[in-house]
Amino acid sequence: MRSDAGRYSLPRWRVMQWLTDVGPDVPADIRAALIAQLFGAVPIFAGGAINSVAIAAIIAYRQQTAPLIAWFVLELLICLARLAILLAAHRAIRLHRPTPTDLHLLFSMAWSLSLGLGAMASIASGDWLVAMLACMSTAAMIGGICFRNFGAPRFAGLMILISLGPLVLYIALLGEPVLYIMIYQIPMYLAAMTGAAFRLNRMLITTMQAERENSRRAHHDALTGLLNRAGFVDGLEAKLAQSIRKNRSFALFFSDLDAFKPINDTFGHAAGDQVLKVVAERLRKAVPEGAAIARMGGDEFVALVDGVTADQALAMGQRIVDEIAAPYQIDGETPVTIGASVGIALAPDHGSQVDELLVVADRALYEAKSDGKSRCCLAGLDIGLTALRRLQHSGRRPANATSVAA
Repeated sequence: MRSDAGRYSLPRWRVMQWLTDVGPDVPADIRAALIAQLFGAVPIFAGGAINSVAIAAIIAYRQQTAPLIAWFVLELLICLARLAILLAAHRAIRLHRPTPTDLHLLFSMAWSLSLGLGAMASIASGDWLVAMLACMSTAAMIGGICFRNFGAPRFAGLMILISLGPLVLYIALLGEPVLYIMIYQIPMYLAAMTGAAFRLNRMLITTMQAERENSRRAHHDALTGLLNRAGFVDGLEAKLAQSIRKNRSFALFFSDLDAFKPINDTFGHAAGDQVLKVVAERLRKAVPEGAAIARMGGDEFVALVDGVTADQALAMGQRIVDEIAAPYQIDGETPVTIGASVGIALAPDHGSQVDELLVVADRALYEAKSDGKSRCCLAGLDIGLTALRRLQHSGRRPANATSVAA
């Protein structure tokens, strides 16, 4: 699961990797989201921890025997350790550090074992009210284990087995025929709950994959695979927030193809689509790896590049113009040539808001076209001020605006 600050770490211990493995075809971001579910929120954890410690405390108070007092102390220590690990994980997320995932899983299993040992000690006390309270609490907690941890069904199954396993062995040795039915019930309960965890896991992964695909379609252009307008604006907003925090600058390149319409008119829209796909590939080559590139609609493209100076931005803009100007082969035979005009805005020099930067870059693009097309233009201070005054006067949002026609 990603946050603004980071991601929960996948397990590093081999046994924990196996316990949390959900198959080879699950993307890394979904795996991380499933791991995040195993951590959960502090209030949810606190609810379960307070309940289990309270049950242990009540039973130890009623039957003040060494095993039950020891169980209460064990339960309290494990819950405190789990809380400390959970808080450490949340802090690590904020600081971009690895989370103590393996320790979290280990102490979760220790808590499961404590539940089983507590139920066993309660039955051994001979107080059937205490035994009923402990067993009912354990059964409820096991239900919670299943439905909270089905993101890792093997792990959930092992936790249930650790909780119930000691009870089966103890009942078999207790010599109380009335309880022998539990030797049958407990394995059946284990199988049912573990099976439910696996089914819920498959449903969850299918849902997450569908949401992931829907999100990809909503934020990417179907033709070129680049970001679309919505995806780019979201990314630009995040980049602006990050640049303010880190005091970093970046360049926004707004490009529009020159002489593209005749291709559609002469060769058809299929040929135009073919050219747009090649333009997208050439843009990827013209800017550094990791730059955000988008098709804003029609033949308009934008790119967002980190950490460049004004001179570097101009050089990169010219490289975009040169890349796009190279001939294109339509249907592998007919060579055609188009051009590109590029407007450049710098952040924070030309603005600190999405609207501001897009308006300035769009205005710089207009200047580039006015001066002969197939060239790049870095917005000057006068262009930035004029564009911003126009934005303030009209209230228009450039994210929805259309650039000048080729």
